[in-house]
Amino acid sequence: MSIGLSERAGAIAGSATMAVSSRAAELRAAGHRIVSFGAGEPDFPTPGHIVEAAQRACGDPVNHRYTSAAGLPELRRAVAETILADTGLTVADGDILVTNGAKQAVYLACMVLLDGGDEALIPAPYWTTYPEAVRLAGATPVTVHTGDRTDYKVTPELLDAHVSPRTKVLFFGSPANPTGTVYTPEETRAIGVWAARRGIWVISDEIYQHLVYDGAVARSMPAAAPEVAGRCLVIGGVSKTYGMTGWRVGWIYGPTAAIKAAVNFQSHMSSNVTNVAQVAAICALRNGRPGFDGVLAAYDRRRRLMVNVLQGIRGVDCPTPQGAFYCFPSVKRLLTKSILGHSFANTAELATFILDEASVALLPGEAFGAPGCLRLSYALDDQSLQTGLERLQRLLSSQDLPRAHVH
Repeated sequence: MSIGLSERAGAIAGSATMAVSSRAAELRAAGHRIVSFGAGEPDFPTPGHIVEAAQRACGDPVNHRYTSAAGLPELRRAVAETILADTGLTVADGDILVTNGAKQAVYLACMVLLDGGDEALIPAPYWTTYPEAVRLAGATPVTVHTGDRTDYKVTPELLDAHVSPRTKVLFFGSPANPTGTVYTPEETRAIGVWAARRGIWVISDEIYQHLVYDGAVARSMPAAAPEVAGRCLVIGGVSKTYGMTGWRVGWIYGPTAAIKAAVNFQSHMSSNVTNVAQVAAICALRNGRPGFDGVLAAYDRRRRLMVNVLQGIRGVDCPTPQGAFYCFPSVKRLLTKSILGHSFANTAELATFILDEASVALLPGEAFGAPGCLRLSYALDDQSLQTGLERLQRLLSSQDLPRAHVH
């Protein structure tokens, strides 16, 4: 019997990353020693100087009151200075909105840009929140499928095949979640110019901008293609670079009118972001990234290990990611085989089987618009990474496949 929930509530799917994390937590509580390659969350703690700044902020009465919905002025200034240092772009403080994490920034971008009947182009594989945010805005997500043969990149020619008179927005991410793909500055520029010529807005998710390897360069969209700057909303935050996922501080910047509208939305949704977290973010940005080179080196080491193991398993095809902290192998050939007497219709079934049989949590490609793939995060400690890869390798080798050697 229906209890009368809205159609909107029934149309939105839950986050696959959080669902896997929850299931893994349940198994841990039941005594299983789970290794999770699931949620993308740095295993490094928030740096001590940032935590200390938050502790001091807790004792300051000024932080016990409401503040501007747009964000603390000092934080918006720190964000503007960081943008200038990182990208060369000059952004006015008033064109920046501090949000409750990058996820809320995505939602606000959709709310201020999209109406019913509009379409948003979303390259797949995509972050699971993109299509849901589009639907919440009443618009239609249009999936633009890519593949591992093109390093999961879209091109202007591919976008042309999906554009329509209703196309209003293009989502773009580099480095990308879930693939770790990094577009070259030239590729980013080509896509920005394409969007500008067609009058299409770009929502550029740059939350992983500092997590790049092998000499890759992640150029900010409006810096690479100034032509699209007047129709580009850029999303960033402190969660990945500074190990601050739980602090929930992100931001969005772009044209004045769009940001003003987003501030109005946020004023009714949540008012200001928690003041203590904002003060912590100010400290993070003002002090640069001490120790980040070591963090990046650790990710790089883990990346190479994971790629090496996955590429050594027959039936698994794993491109080498150049950014973020994910591998996104294709396991389509595994789906044609039987493992311990089990067969699988899709990677969602395979992921569940791996969790139950090997106590390893990873994410199915269906959640990212890419059936036949799996997402594995290497943002976990070295011992857990090694253990998880050995378990995964052992299980997948049970189909009479030779076992790859873990270096």
